[in-house]
Amino acid sequence: MSFGVRQGSVLSPFLFNIYLDDVARINDCTIRKFIIVYADDILLIAQSVSELEILLRACEKELLFLDMAINAKKSCCNVDCANILTHDGCSLHWVAELRYLGIFIARARTFRCSLNYAKRSFFRAVNGLFGKLLNLASETVILELVRSKCMPILLYGLESCQLSNADLCSLDFTFDRLFVKLFKTKSIDVVKACQSFTSSEVPSCVLET
Repeated sequence: MSFGVRQGSVLSPFLFNIYLDDVARINDCTIRKFIIVYADDILLIAQSVSELEILLRACEKELLFLDMAINAKKSCCNVDCANILTHDGCSLHWVAELRYLGIFIARARTFRCSLNYAKRSFFRAVNGLFGKLLNLASETVILELVRSKCMPILLYGLESCQLSNADLCSLDFTFDRLFVKLFKTKSIDVVKACQSFTSSEVPSCVLET
């Protein structure tokens, strides 16, 4: 190899961002666009499909200059329209949800995150803890493990997203279900009392702080 950075080194992300800096600085006054770059993950935001296609062409041109290319198999678009083609004829498919840096962005008229994957992953992690410790450890120990191991899965990246009241209620309901199972109750009053006694903040309160 004549150039490159070792994966996993401390300087690799910094040096790679310098390498891709020109992509984020694409200047075209004819289109209203946003380019978000983190390492080799690029998010293109445009107000119309035609502007998105122009922006894609500009990025491809810059990447080709850097001896790089867009991987069409790992790329997608977040609205429902005719497929956009890359310079080599590969099609970028339209999807209802796309993932960028661990955040799932849903198809909508305004920016909206999809919480389904985070909630499923949270329940999977909680059930794993319950399967190992439910009859061996106290509720206090289990809740502490949930706080340190499972809550980051549920709330990953959400502090940077603008969540609706419905989204916050959905997260709180997911957290309440944990207490329903742990304390074997169906009463929401008992659930809230247990959360108060154990100083357990619901996700909406955690995100506010």
